[in-house]
Amino acid sequence: MNWYVLYTSSRAEKQVEKQLRADGIEVYLPLHLTPRRWSDRVKMVEVPLFSSYIFVKTTDEVLRNLLKKTGISRIVFYNGQPAIVRDMEIQNIKEFLQKASGKECEFVMNEEVQIASGPMKDVIGKVKNVKKEHLILYLNQIGVTVQIKLNQAVKISNPIFVQAHNLQ
Repeated sequence: MNWYVLYTSSRAEKQVEKQLRADGIEVYLPLHLTPRRWSDRVKMVEVPLFSSYIFVKTTDEVLRNLLKKTGISRIVFYNGQPAIVRDMEIQNIKEFLQKASGKECEFVMNEEVQIASGPMKDVIGKVKNVKKEHLILYLNQIGVTVQIKLNQAVKISNPIFVQAHNLQ
């Protein structure tokens, strides 16, 4: 038996995993925690590490029958054959996720972040101090310093977004 890669319908990874497990097939869906922003809050949510991909350990014969399952779009192929993922690669993914679990986003002094919820939602500030559960931000747009909870701040990874946002 080998590890193979299946491509799922959009956002169907967890449903496919549940369905395959119920059928007795060994499945691996690497998940990680990431902040998701709603209009009123930021929440940590488990999402797939590889969107629309799931790993199954099975035989080639059983693999081809899995295409009949709801949510599975296709088998990932390489050089005309179903792509085989070595056990070592699956283990490396598991080790990476284990080492990364529980590690929260670190904020750095003078880094620009966006406030994700509360009365100052969408305002960009510069980190002036990092405390246990709070950030002290300087909001250049209005010239004040504020304290917010860590889970209310979102790192800005795209400098173009920062420039466009500051022009508004």
